[in-house]
Amino acid sequence: INLVIFFIFSALWVMLLGFGSPILILSGIVFGKWIGTLISLISISIGSLCLYIIGNYFFSELINKILKNKFTKFIERFQNNEFYYFLAFRAAGGLGIPFGLQNLLPVIFKIKNHNYFLASFFGFIPHFFIWNAIGAGINNFIKEADEFSMLNLIMSKEIYVPILIFMIFFAFSLLIKKKFFND
Repeated sequence: INLVIFFIFSALWVMLLGFGSPILILSGIVFGKWIGTLISLISISIGSLCLYIIGNYFFSELINKILKNKFTKFIERFQNNEFYYFLAFRAAGGLGIPFGLQNLLPVIFKIKNHNYFLASFFGFIPHFFIWNAIGAGINNFIKEADEFSMLNLIMSKEIYVPILIFMIFFAFSLLIKKKFFND
């Protein structure tokens, strides 16, 4: 039952423009890194898709009015190969764009719903696993530690390894941004 409640809450949280990292860390703490990654992948991907559909249906004109001029150079790229560009965008962590806006930005590109969902799902995997691993590491540290120390927490292998991997992905996202999204 906790899984169902968490699933529904996560999807609603994303639909209401909530950001992902607290959900990801919490899913790692509550469900562990593997189940937490899976449940957060599915729920957040569905919540993102629902937000995209709502934005596309009800707010398409407003979104286009606000964002289209800022992203005109990408519209043709996305329309020619929407799945791969959106997958790269998701895998690169949204290129520093806030999560709610990441979910609404594709309205200007008119991405198909199935491409949106699949690119989100597969693009989220590396980052979601890292955040869930950090959550699971925090949970394990608290269970095993005699006393809490922030330094010991950060220096525990279950925390610093995912953080190092996160930094590698951050550098990777900068490379993706430079190669595919800068002119």
